[in-house]
Parts: sequence; structure tokens; C-alpha cells
Amino acid sequence: MFTCLTIRAVHIEIVEELSSSAFINALRRFMAIRGPVKLFRSDRGTNFVGSTDNLGINAINVEDSSVKQFLYSQGCTWLFNPPHASHMGGVWERVIGVSRRILDSLLTDVPGTGLTHELLSTFMAEVSAIMNARPLVPLTTDAENPVPLSPSLLLTQKPQQITSVTETFDGKDLFRKEWKRVQALADMFWHRWKAEYLQTLQQRKKWLEPKRNLCEGDVVLVRNKQTARNDWPLGIIHKTFPSSDGLVRKCEVRVVLEEQATLYTRPTAELILLLPC
Repeated sequence: MFTCLTIRAVHIEIVEELSSSAFINALRRFMAIRGPVKLFRSDRGTNFVGSTDNLGINAINVEDSSVKQFLYSQGCTWLFNPPHASHMGGVWERVIGVSRRILDSLLTDVPGTGLTHELLSTFMAEVSAIMNARPLVPLTTDAENPVPLSPSLLLTQKPQQITSVTETFDGKDLFRKEWKRVQALADMFWHRWKAEYLQTLQQRKKWLEPKRNLCEGDVVLVRNKQTARNDWPLGIIHKTFPSSDGLVRKCEVRVVLEEQATLYTRPTAELILLLPC
């Protein structure tokens, strides 16, 4: 899994073995699609550095001569974090941690998920699309058209998600046609990713210390369990309803759906502040 430290985009490559040859092929595929890379960063794990011959483990070895020669020919530099310093890779560790936890549960606990290489490649492409559709910051403060700035928008320069789907899939589709199995797994990943990613955006200190109320003009992300895959509804606070103690617990939000502005009343617990007015 590759992630850009600038736009936070994610790219997943599938390798069939942990060897230097497979690793070089994965790097070549990545660079052929995403373009040349000047700097790679990673932790100093046994999968990337050091010899494991004594343990009988076949591992990717960045310090292998063939890998070194490939990196040198491409003008790449590979930097390692100090040993036992995984916190220094917080940018990629967070993405890897959330996605791997979901993938582990899907591919081991969900029945009927024995995937061929083709199905696994398609599933990983769907996972990458879901992760790259997450909002970073609002692209504009225009109240009539709040469009989220996402890694996929920066990669493709296209605001619309071509991978969004309107059909719903469930567990029964895991035992039907192969393409439906992939879509059912992608939907499961989407629901888990949305639930576990959104909670990292919300601060859990709201009941322990005072914070500012939501105000008119704030750009917020609206939590909605019924949204389709890759749909991140953004809204503008249109009106607030302060309680008797002066705290805002309910707001009226303007959301643009299918080029039509619609007003919804939502509790503040379902709204995530992205950009204060």
C-alpha cells in the first residue's frame, strides 16, 4: 500500500510473494500508473530491510542489490524511520491500520470470500476508490455548491465519482455471481470504513471541556447511514437552535443533492465541523 504524503491518496498493489523480484514489479507498476517518485519512506520492518535467511523467511529486502540498482536507476531515495519508532509514520500507519483491520475481518470472518486473483484485484481497486473518496477539506466556501476536496479529485481532476453505485448488495450476494461478490465485499468495506474513519474526525472531548457552538455559515459533514458508497454529503449551517443554556444542539443544514438545495434539521452529534465560517 502506497500513500502520498501531500494529497493523502492511496494506491494498492497485489504481490504474490515476498521477494525482491515481486517487489520491483510492484514498484514498476505503481510508477507506471502514478508517475516517477523521488522519495519513499517506510518503517524499518523486516519486510523492507535486513536479511531473514537465518529464519528461513522470504521477505522483501530493500537493501538487496537488485532493488538498490532499480531505485538508483530511477533516481529514487528510500528513507527508513528509526527502529521501534512506528509513531513517526503516523500518516501511513493510520491509513494502513484502519484499512487492514477491516480487510482482515472481511477476508477471514465473512464466509464464501475465497477470491481469485482477478476478483482480489477488483476488490482492492474498489477499496482504493473508497479510501480516495474521503473528504480532506472543503474545496469551496460557496454555500450553494459545497464540493469536497478529496484525493481522487486531485488525482483525476473530476468531481464526480464514477465508482459510486445505486444498487445495494448484501451478504446473500457473496454466494452469487462473482462480480456481485466483489460489490458486496466493497459495500461491507464502505460501511466499516465510513464508521471507523468518521469517528477519527470527531473529537471525543466535547463532554469534558467547552467548545464553540456551530454557527451559521459553518461547513459541516453530515453523517448519514443511508448514503450510497463514496457519498460524503457536505452542508452549510443555515440556522441554529440554541437551547435555554445557550448551547446549540440542533441545526438546520443546507445540503445540495442533485443540484437542488435542500434543508435538513439535524442534531449536532450528526454534524462534523470541517470549516468554521
